[in-house]
Amino acid sequence: MTSKTRIEWHFGNRVARVVLAAPKSNILDRVMIDELDAIFLALQSERELCAIVIASDGPHFSFGASVEEHLPNQIAAALKRLSNLLRKIGSAPAPTIAAVRGRCLGGAFELALACDLIVAEDNAQLGVPEIRLGVFPPAASALLPVRIGASAAALLTLTGRSWSGSEAKQKGLVARLAADGSLDDHVDAWLESDFLPSSPAALRHATRAIRQPVTRALEDDLPELDRLYLQELMREPDAVEGIRAFLEKRQPRWSRDAVSK
Repeated sequence: MTSKTRIEWHFGNRVARVVLAAPKSNILDRVMIDELDAIFLALQSERELCAIVIASDGPHFSFGASVEEHLPNQIAAALKRLSNLLRKIGSAPAPTIAAVRGRCLGGAFELALACDLIVAEDNAQLGVPEIRLGVFPPAASALLPVRIGASAAALLTLTGRSWSGSEAKQKGLVARLAADGSLDDHVDAWLESDFLPSSPAALRHATRAIRQPVTRALEDDLPELDRLYLQELMREPDAVEGIRAFLEKRQPRWSRDAVSK
């Protein structure tokens, strides 16, 4: 099966493969997220799957969400759209694996965090740079503490720095590390050795069991963090200034800078 134009997907041999294939570095805009949402909705009824792999066409997994869609007139719909997608991924009927090469930032990193496992190439870059735009990442704020603990989550979220694939492996975020250029072969070998020999029913129920902390984060914590973003952060002038500065390719003028002058 194949989707419209931005995502390629098919399943065979008990593995579903979803490939981000949009121009301009796989930006997760409204169209791409809607397509992903439809794919994961369709996969909900599949009971013979041993794994679902989210990968990418080209050198980068994704540069993240559309910054234009984070302006005040679009941000509420954008957050709702992404949150709904992450919850669908979190209820997928088989283990989900994000296969990451190149950059995996912002909303794309949140997409990977919603998966059960991440495999990354050594020099991949994973992170949430939102703080540099005057905002914060709601889904990553909910999921990172579950994945790597509060202290490491704070380091990534509050500094906006990214980790290489090897750094993320050392921190326990990445489950498997692939040499640069070998990601696809590495994933295929991993599926063959550790997933395909197992019962799809057993994998489905074991995945549901092990996801409980992530499920609580997506169902209970994420709605509150989306509310914090929309009803409190977006009232701050810096939130809009940071997004506009990025789009206008200039340095942001934070409110503290205006006060000090």
